[in-house]
Amino acid sequence: MKALIVAPSWIGDTLMAQPLFARLHARYPGMQLDAIAPRWVAPVLQRMAQIEMVLDNPFGHGQLDWVGRWRQGREIARRAYDAVYVLPNSLKSALVPAMAGIPQRIGFTGEARYGLLNIRHTLDKSALPLMVERFAQLAEPPGTLPARPIPYPVLRSTADDQAKTLADLGMSKPDKLVAFCPGAEYGPAKRWPAAHFARLAQLLAADGYAIWLFGSAKDHGVAEQIASAAPGLTHNLCGSTRLDQAIDLLALADLVVCNDSGLMHVAAALNRPLVALYGSSSPGFTPPLSAQASILSRQLDCSPCFKRDCPLGHADCLNQLLPTDVLNACRERIAACPKR
Repeated sequence: MKALIVAPSWIGDTLMAQPLFARLHARYPGMQLDAIAPRWVAPVLQRMAQIEMVLDNPFGHGQLDWVGRWRQGREIARRAYDAVYVLPNSLKSALVPAMAGIPQRIGFTGEARYGLLNIRHTLDKSALPLMVERFAQLAEPPGTLPARPIPYPVLRSTADDQAKTLADLGMSKPDKLVAFCPGAEYGPAKRWPAAHFARLAQLLAADGYAIWLFGSAKDHGVAEQIASAAPGLTHNLCGSTRLDQAIDLLALADLVVCNDSGLMHVAAALNRPLVALYGSSSPGFTPPLSAQASILSRQLDCSPCFKRDCPLGHADCLNQLLPTDVLNACRERIAACPKR
């Protein structure tokens, strides 16, 4: 069996697909499972034991490029895959597998993909409330729900990986380390206020913890706000590491504090003690998949709204989640964590 995964364009979604990959290997022992993914997602797939090769998806969001997709389809045809699992629900994501003539093209029905997919699943949202469950269903025949429990995603980061990353960045691990991930690609309504993060940094520093800030270059500004409000207490790494390096550094953390974001799912897949902060989104759909995660949410009547910006203009779902509340959750999570 030689199969291809068309991966999502979001880091968190890609991580939630990892149990699907494990199920496919269990079903087809010895299979070769490759993936095609955007470059910013590829490092996550490269740290999954089930993925052998990651092919580049060069097409930007909303970019059709019929000629480019046809050429890529012809290139993929030469790899002679038996099956492809198309995880995004868009029409565009199913074009290249169809152009490649892969015999079994598997995915959920959507966006008029009837001619592009030939093994189609119909989504029952009530039966599969979690995204990880929906991906896992694609390993089963249509109409068959995935067996439960569904295992948690797992990312690989070895001691050698971590030592190399520290050496490459000229860094050393503090005795006690907390990682903050203050960004959220989707929008401000998922981001705990920078002032709250700064106050939490001060409180954790009083407990003896060094604070490292993680995120993309887009998160550098908000991380600088945190650093300025907690002078000398944080190290802003946003935009200064590759994703594979961020994975290794997060694996070193004694605790990770995150918004609902891709890095939250990375921390969960590394099995790090985690405090996840929810505002406009819902842990009922995309929770951190880890036994070491604590979820904090104000659970206001107006949330989850799933908006990029607060439609009411107050963002109380996050503003009212106070640093002292998060500190208590951090201390409880650290106390419950098995010592390394």
